[in-house]
Amino acid sequence: MIEDIKKTLWATADKLRANMDAAEYKHIVLGLIFVKYISDTFQSRRDELLRRFVDTRDDYFLQDADVSLMDAELEDRDYYKEVNVFWMPETARWESLRAQAKQADIGKRIDDALALIETENPKLKGILDKRYARVQLSDGKLGELVDLVSQIGFGESGDTAKNHARDLLGQVYEYFLGQFASAEGKRGGQFYTPASIVKTLVAVLAPHHGQVYDPCCGSGGMFVQSERFIEAHGGKIGDVSIYGQEANPTTWRLAAMNLAIRGIDFNLGKEPADTFVRNQHPNLRADFILANPPFNISDWWHGSLEGDPRWVYGTPPQGNANYAWLQHMLHHLKPMGRAGIVLANGSMSSSQNSEGDIRRAMVDADKVEVMIALPGQLFFNTQIPACLWFLVKEKRARQGEVLFIDARKLGSMISRVQCEFTDEIIAKIAGTVAAWRGEGESYEEYADVAGYCRSVTLAEIAEHGHVLTPGRYVGAEAVEDDDESFAEKLLKLTETLGEQMAKGVELDQLIRQKLGGLGYEF
Repeated sequence: MIEDIKKTLWATADKLRANMDAAEYKHIVLGLIFVKYISDTFQSRRDELLRRFVDTRDDYFLQDADVSLMDAELEDRDYYKEVNVFWMPETARWESLRAQAKQADIGKRIDDALALIETENPKLKGILDKRYARVQLSDGKLGELVDLVSQIGFGESGDTAKNHARDLLGQVYEYFLGQFASAEGKRGGQFYTPASIVKTLVAVLAPHHGQVYDPCCGSGGMFVQSERFIEAHGGKIGDVSIYGQEANPTTWRLAAMNLAIRGIDFNLGKEPADTFVRNQHPNLRADFILANPPFNISDWWHGSLEGDPRWVYGTPPQGNANYAWLQHMLHHLKPMGRAGIVLANGSMSSSQNSEGDIRRAMVDADKVEVMIALPGQLFFNTQIPACLWFLVKEKRARQGEVLFIDARKLGSMISRVQCEFTDEIIAKIAGTVAAWRGEGESYEEYADVAGYCRSVTLAEIAEHGHVLTPGRYVGAEAVEDDDESFAEKLLKLTETLGEQMAKGVELDQLIRQKLGGLGYEF
């Protein structure tokens, strides 16, 4: 059912955008979905209060209340604040906007409603993207989009229904983010990391408490998956504190909305800003860090970064930020914290400028815990091969060793151009890491598997020039021996090749004959 809803909504919304660029259109659609949700949850709380005011058994029962008294009570914002529901001014509520959807100035009316919502809810200040009055949609299309979003119902009351509505909205929101990322191609990766990569990071790190940080958080997918992991393992929203940073202002707003619709408390800094130059959380030391920074960015350096305390293992090259990101993560970890980072494959072996020296220093200091090579075609925005780095401030176990996993052959194609990890493969990878760490009673004892995983000492890594490419260490996958000698195999293959070449000659002659009959000569 939910899959049908998501696909139908997307197909209709995508049709309405006509020739409008997906990068612009996504903010229009997702902003309206956000307003619809907070308006519905507000109305649900209002309806619930009305029922409770007249229920003699309820703590909220109002003795001898008339209509004017109940109306006054309904305007008490504490009733909404206590259940984390945003206050909606009357003219900003969804039904008011829907009633005006066919008006020529509906764009301005939406902008005015968003400004009112921000004024009444300081937590949303600067988050809502007020661009509807200048949107370049054909006549009537914006009104049609309002009608479309109206089909999504989040208005049921009660805890179970409330959770269902939030889950439905979250799924629709995430589905649209993914579809827009796909539509935008390279630019899509600036705000969206494919779900299976995020799930893998979360499954390996297992963030279950404390501070979770993403210094380049995009639309907030790492945080959403972290909360899902916690809930799936018996925890609850609120067991972690969310800290993030994002430089792109529109993406920063997407992240805030993505977290707000799920009821997740967050701190994305006071403004969108460059992580290296304007660090929004300079004193934060996190339990878990998850990040997918932009690969190989060359224009990141600023003179103020010379001698920065984050560069413990060496000053990163000014032409590539990969090792700046790695050291930034390490700097922000607690003593027993862990970080998982997506980077381009070149980061594992590059020796250009100072990268090789920094990598050697990090490895020798025993800060690298796990390295995972990923399949190609996982990302919307790049075909550059990627890998996962897992770093620690202090190793709890396996000191002096690094676990290498080669997962390049474990991806499943979900389209002609897109690959992903299935949940089974993610569980396999996470189980391998947990077994290697010796964590969890349900995990089997760790063992190296040729072609897939191997635990390697720092001394052996040093022998390989501190290159961290898993394929160099895990070896070749074991092949079952069929007791047939190489000479026999070669003879059979040669005979098969001869037969296929002879067949090729026959087919060539047949094609020439058929074409000759049609008047074509070669």
